[in-house]
Amino acid sequence: MSSPVLTVMTAAVRKAARAVQRDYGELANLQVSLKAPGDYVTAADKRCDKILREELAKVRPGYAFLTEETGTVAGTDPDHRFIIDPIDGTMNFMHSVPFFAITIALERKGELVAAITYNPVSDEMFMAEKGGGAFLNNRRLRVAQRRDIHDTLLSYEIPHRGGKEHALSRAEISVFQGKVVGIRGPGSAALSLGYVAAGRFDAMICRNLNKWDIAAGILLVKEAGGFVSDPDGERDPMETGNILATNADLLPQYRDALKQARAAG
Repeated sequence: MSSPVLTVMTAAVRKAARAVQRDYGELANLQVSLKAPGDYVTAADKRCDKILREELAKVRPGYAFLTEETGTVAGTDPDHRFIIDPIDGTMNFMHSVPFFAITIALERKGELVAAITYNPVSDEMFMAEKGGGAFLNNRRLRVAQRRDIHDTLLSYEIPHRGGKEHALSRAEISVFQGKVVGIRGPGSAALSLGYVAAGRFDAMICRNLNKWDIAAGILLVKEAGGFVSDPDGERDPMETGNILATNADLLPQYRDALKQARAAG
């Protein structure tokens, strides 16, 4: 995985990660702001965002950006856009829980073509390029091959206090408690999708996300042989903000369980 574009993205992530690692060691002194109930941003998010945009712009001038902290930044190149979440899992980061990630995807003419999700604490770098497969620290990834939902471990992101659809979430968790081996709520959609690509989670479900939360993870899962859809149908998760990621055998079983939860809720 040493294509020119991934080399550029990796270098930017590595540089930004050094600042994040320093901030992670000084959390007591970190400036924190409230964006919305249950939704926080730290000075580390903003610093990381700035470094990533500056480093990427040096070697890919003209590319547009869509980032959580900056929003849309127009470019002179109409075909390319970097989609960035500087720290996905800010709440975990703020509480010294080492499950968060820097995540970047590259779109070409609206299609996801390259992705990196990096945990700077564990030094695990998930990367993928369209048609080139998915990798974790240069080891090829494949999604888990379990075929029965009753044998699976599910990553389910629970809505925070200011989130939406709490009742639906409770109904879905209730149904899945009777079907899967276990449920985890890790707190980073981007990293959870990387874990699906690596076969660590059999499936991942989350709602009400933004493009920067899931863009890189979608490509990772697909290039690892998995499937990604909206939990409630065939629509594009990048447009709906709702995502189900798993393998081909489990996809219909998880959809049936979600229908059962919606009917019960």
